[in-house]
Amino acid sequence: MARRESDPGSAAAVKAGAKKAAKKAVEGKAGVSAAAAKRAEPKQAGSKPAAAKVSAAKTATAKPAVAKKTSAKKTAPASSPTRPKPSAKPAAASAPAATAFPREPRIDAYIARAAAFAQPILRDLRERVHAACPPVQETIKWGMPNFVYRGKILCGMAAFKQHASFGFWQGANIVGAEQSAGSDAMGQFGRLTAPADLPGRREFATLVKRAMALIETGAKRPPSKTAQPKPPPRPPADLAAALAANPAARKTFDGFPPSQQREYVEWVETAKREETRRARVAQAVEWMAQGKVRNWKYMAK
Repeated sequence: MARRESDPGSAAAVKAGAKKAAKKAVEGKAGVSAAAAKRAEPKQAGSKPAAAKVSAAKTATAKPAVAKKTSAKKTAPASSPTRPKPSAKPAAASAPAATAFPREPRIDAYIARAAAFAQPILRDLRERVHAACPPVQETIKWGMPNFVYRGKILCGMAAFKQHASFGFWQGANIVGAEQSAGSDAMGQFGRLTAPADLPGRREFATLVKRAMALIETGAKRPPSKTAQPKPPPRPPADLAAALAANPAARKTFDGFPPSQQREYVEWVETAKREETRRARVAQAVEWMAQGKVRNWKYMAK
């Protein structure tokens, strides 16, 4: 019975202690959960910037790549029309070919020394050649004015006492063989006594261009004279009589080619005095009797 009387007070105390213990337990759990939440917050906060950095890096690297591709696509078509064509370069390189060379002072002096009627002809011809062929060069050859193109003679002119003349170096290839050979003066335009004797300016320029084209293509000048074989020489009467009197000399003379026969004949015929001629006939017969040619002294032994 004594225990039951003391139980109410102790029971109340036990309940109160149990409540306090339960409260502490609850508070302890809440503290633990709060601490765990605080510990978890830095991790989550730290993980978010890292993800943001990765995504930012991806977007930063991805955007320039797209920009490069789009810029390459946009600029590539624009650059293609501005490319220089290969055919335009040679045209620019050939431009300096038309540079004019200085005039030759010796031609100025030649014109000044010419007769009064020839001076305007020579001046007109000179200007016409330069107008048709700007890169022509002037020079003096054989004492006469000549015009050179690319190192080759293009044409020339001259003044004489009664007339002037003009001719192309390859005249037969330019005006034709008949006109070139049928001219009564040097060149292809005959005796020039006034500027009116010259062909028209357009025709003259065409002939100059034709002469330039022949030089550019490397055409050769045709021979001015056709080589024809000369007939066998006939010995003069005095030489023929001397050969008839000496059979050995006659045999040698007949066996010579025409060129060696001509050497003896011309040697005898060019003697100016009679005694010199007789001496040469005697010497010729003596040498031919020995089988010798006219210039046997100069032949290699």
